[in-house]
Amino acid sequence: MLERIEQHARQKDFWTHAVVFTSKDRNLNKAHVQYLEARLVALASEAKRAVLDNGNSPQEPSLSEAGRADAEAFLQDILLCLPLVGANFFEKAKPGPKSKKDLFIRSKGIEARGFYSIEGLTVRAGSQAVKDEVPSIPSRLREMRATLLQQGVLVDKGSYYEFAQDYTFDSPSTAAGVLLGNSINGRTEWKDASGRTLKEIRRE
Repeated sequence: MLERIEQHARQKDFWTHAVVFTSKDRNLNKAHVQYLEARLVALASEAKRAVLDNGNSPQEPSLSEAGRADAEAFLQDILLCLPLVGANFFEKAKPGPKSKKDLFIRSKGIEARGFYSIEGLTVRAGSQAVKDEVPSIPSRLREMRATLLQQGVLVDKGSYYEFAQDYTFDSPSTAAGVLLGNSINGRTEWKDASGRTLKEIRRE
């Protein structure tokens, strides 16, 4: 483990956070760790909520049925703990419950819909995003749009982009910024069918 951390430190310009899990009584062997790595990379690749530096996808090692069950149980514990520290990279956007009322953005010739939850703002599949970005768009939003295009979350439809899947952003403003190609206050841009802003809805 220490060798892998030192390798990351040498190869990256900077990094500020790391999450480390350990097992009691040394009950995880090298094959278990390889299995966990392969499963986590696969989950992150499927969720598309983070940019992966892995050059290739690790293959799951050969494990006995009991060994696989042990590793899978440890994995579920990891996935249970990670959201508590803000690491939601391995979770695909969950469909909103029927009780959730959709919010809308209708601006610059596009229409998008989504719903707000404790996880953030989830943009629904089929929502549209503008192609043109304002010159002053923050680099974070520009890079996020480029990444979503590369991952296939955003699909080029000619005059606009379209979301190929539900996708959860950490805040309404980030979601609105990606949709409109500009830094914008999502709490006033997202509105319900009656025209109330998300800010007004939250206040009530």
